[in-house]
Amino acid sequence: MRKPIVAVPACRRILEPHPFHMVGEKYLTALVEASGCLPFMIPALDDPSFHRDIMDRVDGLFLTGSYSDIEPHHYDGRPSREGTLHDPERDRTTLPLVRFALDRGIPLFAVCRGFQEVNVALGGSLHPHVHEVEGYFDHRENKDDPLDVQYGPAHPVNLVDGGLLQSICGESRIEVNSLHGQGIARLADGVSIEALADDGLIEAFRIDTVDSFALAVQWHPEWQVMQNPVSMRLFEAFGEAVMTFAAERFESSASAEDWPAAPESILGS
Repeated sequence: MRKPIVAVPACRRILEPHPFHMVGEKYLTALVEASGCLPFMIPALDDPSFHRDIMDRVDGLFLTGSYSDIEPHHYDGRPSREGTLHDPERDRTTLPLVRFALDRGIPLFAVCRGFQEVNVALGGSLHPHVHEVEGYFDHRENKDDPLDVQYGPAHPVNLVDGGLLQSICGESRIEVNSLHGQGIARLADGVSIEALADDGLIEAFRIDTVDSFALAVQWHPEWQVMQNPVSMRLFEAFGEAVMTFAAERFESSASAEDWPAAPESILGS
């Protein structure tokens, strides 16, 4: 059987003078090395007509982090401050894909911006500047620090007893990195909290309305994933869910003998 395919929506960036669609290498590497899946980058084209076709062809959906903020009109928020980086094409790609994936029972794993996208897609809202909300810590990184420091352990999170995340990690309290300015204000309906920071900010949730793997975390487990046992377990659990989904789809669609052979030009000698 072929390796399972995971859709990874891209960010749209202008690299003067042209727009490019891109995904950070660390996310792709984590999916290959820790999940055992083939990542398939989805362009952030402003055309919702292809969402259904994409979800009919993949076995998982992974939503990455990004430097851009979700546009506040998606959750009835106030207009952003001048200079805020947005990616409206990504918003219009990822938000529908979340709903399509859940409707089809496709395993979903989301980190950082992706975590926020899932909450917004399901009707939740965000704090645009968590550090300005009374009672919350500053969860942003210092961009002047080296990357190893920016993505290093920043604070602990407390995992909910008996939750999915605790069962995967095998621990009740873990150290995570923290590189986000936005955070959950109103949690969407149909989801359950899986982890909280010491200041009470929601750091992880699962989606209750589906039987498939559907987990979102606020931190960046993809960073040096093979050196972090907790991060490895997260990506391994996602990979197992994706492989199970792919196997069930394969068995229900056709036997291996019915699949056309790959061209020799692809297979090589």
